[in-house]
Amino acid sequence: MGMLKEFKDFAMRGNVIDLAVGVVIGAAFGKIVTALVEKIIMPPIGLLIGGVDFSKMAWVLAPARVGADGKDIPAVVIGYGDFLNTLVQFIIVAFAIFLVVKAINRLHKPKEAAPAAPSEEVVLLREIRDSLKK
Repeated sequence: MGMLKEFKDFAMRGNVIDLAVGVVIGAAFGKIVTALVEKIIMPPIGLLIGGVDFSKMAWVLAPARVGADGKDIPAVVIGYGDFLNTLVQFIIVAFAIFLVVKAINRLHKPKEAAPAAPSEEVVLLREIRDSLKK
């Protein structure tokens, strides 16, 4: 019974719950960014450079063919267009996270306090120093 209670205590700690919420929100945000990149950002960019659909850009290493046994052998391709889409998505997500962290850091920045008044000993030592100079 001790292990079950220990697991319950672990699962109900604030950090675990915060992590779970972050993962769910992050997954939803990732879908939003994917849709933004694939449906809104990349089509105009493709149009500007000549009507290119980035998701279909690929290098064909070996074309599709029919094997000796009559089975279809798919083409071997390197899909660099999908990589470009993913790269743009990453940049957008990284920038959004940067902005969020920057805003949080601004909220948590400690306000500079006025310098504390010098102690009695320091005041006394300054008076002694000033009187010796005369």
